[in-house]
Amino acid sequence: MVKPFLFARTPKIIFGNGKIAELAGIAKSYGNDILLVTGADSFIHSKHGEYLLNTFDMTGIHYHIVNINREPSPEMVDLAVIRHQNDNIRLVIAIGGGSVIDAGKAISAMLNRSESVIEFLEGVGTKEHPGTKLPFIAVPTTSGTGSETTKNAVISQVGVGGFKKSLRHDNFVPDIAIIDPELTLHCPPPITAASGMDCFTQLVEAYLSNKPVPFTDALAYDGIAQLRIALPRVWKWGEDLEARSGMSYAALVSGISLANAGLGIVHGFASSIGGMFNIPHGIVCGTLMAPANAITIKRLMELNESSPALIKYAELGQLFSGEEQRSQDFYLSYFIDILISWTDMMNIDRLSKYGVKSSDFENIIQLTEQKNHPLKLSKEDLTKILESRL
Repeated sequence: MVKPFLFARTPKIIFGNGKIAELAGIAKSYGNDILLVTGADSFIHSKHGEYLLNTFDMTGIHYHIVNINREPSPEMVDLAVIRHQNDNIRLVIAIGGGSVIDAGKAISAMLNRSESVIEFLEGVGTKEHPGTKLPFIAVPTTSGTGSETTKNAVISQVGVGGFKKSLRHDNFVPDIAIIDPELTLHCPPPITAASGMDCFTQLVEAYLSNKPVPFTDALAYDGIAQLRIALPRVWKWGEDLEARSGMSYAALVSGISLANAGLGIVHGFASSIGGMFNIPHGIVCGTLMAPANAITIKRLMELNESSPALIKYAELGQLFSGEEQRSQDFYLSYFIDILISWTDMMNIDRLSKYGVKSSDFENIIQLTEQKNHPLKLSKEDLTKILESRL
């Protein structure tokens, strides 16, 4: 019997090499005034960016540009809204990594409102957003967060009393997501590694979630199967278009999977640590993935060697090893060994590089949620995870 489930909406998805060429025609259908949200300057000065802006000019599209050079803060969103709320914007397009897409998503939701975005953030604000927004198109240039398919925009305020919280509403799912793997070809190795490990974490946590649905199990497993081959290849050979396509697909389905099955302890840490320190989200995920999964497997084995989560861990170990008819212990160990070797291979930073100290563990753990993790880990377990990657 199939258990009851709810599956969130997805954008209209346009996937394929060269699909960025369709963006101007799509944008024109919304009107002649658009807001283009991008990173610092890499896309705008690329051949794709120059082609796109020339096409906008040729088709009579008037565009305003907002640059996002780090994870968006409430101030960054508010400033963009204030600057452009009287520009008769008909469409918001975000082209960039997860931070750019989150910023664009939040700006599209706030351009018709007078309040600060902070008033609508979960766990921080006191107001509920009605869900009204301008049409929004997401175009990722990295393969990581899957924000092109989700309904939330992550907004951060770093420092004492800092936070990493979401602006969330079903209506904030992008209207269209254009996934063009060619846009990721020149993504530098450190960003490729961090975003790739973020994607990997999302897929694994959604697959192991304590509230899975049939669709998310199928999508997450398929995404992991693609990533298993693609991530090591794009790390070594960044212009391998076939591997970049595999990672673009993995990131896409990671967003759909997490939106429906939720995430686990590694993303709980990413939220708490990301609010306290100026550390890239993907670094937190990549550096903690191996120890978090290792201690989770250990605790599951102590409770029930036949638990559904352990069976899924073993399935992942079998997928990565490619070997049949080996023991569950072999597959569990193999999977953790893969996580450790990839962390080392891609030189994922340790937490101390960004100012984290053992004296911060108490505050980090207090703020860390374990919403959809297969089991609840103890304070001692969480401390061991942090210590192992300090």
